[in-house]
Amino acid sequence: MPGYQTKQECIAIVGAADLVIRSLLDKQQYYDPLGEAERMGISSAMWPLFGMLWPSGAHLAARMAARPVDANERVLEIGCGLALASLVGHRRGADMTASDCHPMAASFLAENLRLNGMAPMKYRHGHWSAAEHGQDDAGAAQHASLDVHGHFDLIIGSDLLYERDANANLAHFIGRHASPTAEIWIIDPDRGNRPAFNRQMAEQGFAMREEKLDRVASPGVDAYKGRLLVYRWALALPPTPLPLQ
Repeated sequence: MPGYQTKQECIAIVGAADLVIRSLLDKQQYYDPLGEAERMGISSAMWPLFGMLWPSGAHLAARMAARPVDANERVLEIGCGLALASLVGHRRGADMTASDCHPMAASFLAENLRLNGMAPMKYRHGHWSAAEHGQDDAGAAQHASLDVHGHFDLIIGSDLLYERDANANLAHFIGRHASPTAEIWIIDPDRGNRPAFNRQMAEQGFAMREEKLDRVASPGVDAYKGRLLVYRWALALPPTPLPLQ
């Protein structure tokens, strides 16, 4: 992977076998020679964040480790970054699709699948803010055949509410891809944009419940402060019980 430095670690996830993960060495790594990220509105400061391991991602992976696998259930991870949760679900036999807008996410996913001896996994380009960054014309055409398509029974994501989303792009994206009985899991480290996102999801027709998280999801990691946000269509079937870590 030219242009930046990486590291390789063995990552422990509660309830799952360890994962060998290649990630960026630090937040100073940046390499966008073709300007792909810049055209999608990803600044140099934001560029490395996809390639770092985050506590919220470990919590999402632990939740996927505890969820019973249903061969008929389609699962989509949005803003996957290094896709810990998708890797856990894929190894357990779930029908996983990982997605991100970062131009390097697919390459890192392929490498981490190889390092863990896993079969290839579905990956799609998922950029809910594309229209705000001029990606609704020529830029969008470049990724159209690789975009997220269809509906999913479980949509998951971690630490997605780090930017103000005045146009509710994320909520609209989720609404477009949620099946009639879908459940949505968002792990959030108590960011300030959470109340606005809850309102936006309610406007889309979703009911919400939440669970505070203060347990460790990966051994050796400091205690976590945040919450699991669970959304379902307000007129959908009664919610399924949350899996315990």
